[in-house]
Amino acid sequence: MLIGLTGTPGTGKTSVSKFLESKRHWKVIHLNEVIKEEHLYTEIDEERDAVIADMELVSQYLEEITGGRGNDVIILESHLAHYITDIVIVLRLYPPELKIRLEARGYSEEKIRENVEAEALDVILIEAFEWCKKVFEINTTGKNIEETGQHIEKIIDCILSGSEEELSEYRPGSIDWIDLVP
Repeated sequence: MLIGLTGTPGTGKTSVSKFLESKRHWKVIHLNEVIKEEHLYTEIDEERDAVIADMELVSQYLEEITGGRGNDVIILESHLAHYITDIVIVLRLYPPELKIRLEARGYSEEKIRENVEAEALDVILIEAFEWCKKVFEINTTGKNIEETGQHIEKIIDCILSGSEEELSEYRPGSIDWIDLVP
């Protein structure tokens, strides 16, 4: 079962997916690394310090490495995961906190502004609704990796056991930071 873990850069995707990989032994595919290592991109955007993923090549690659895995949990971690998976968990973070994290990473002012605005405007959440059959949302603000991991585990365990009715707290729509948009 391929489950996307997505969100604006800086919301905790990589850290929590590594934690879950270690704790639960779930396979995690760090898609951004794979795209670069396997050259699954069409061009390099020097100005934005990013590669432009070739989503058709990405999909083909993932089908090759994940095909036939049945109900084994595979987490696809990336801000692009919602373009590929039917089930996605969107990590959210209070935009002023996101700004602090991105500054600590050394992101340019333009890249910080772009990502903070995207988070405040629910860009990835909206895209997830457009692309995925099942969307869940977790506010990571004030939570450590273990706490965020517990929420993700609950979502995945409920999906696997067929008890999704227990996941109402993760239904999208309760997080609203639009008032923070300048």
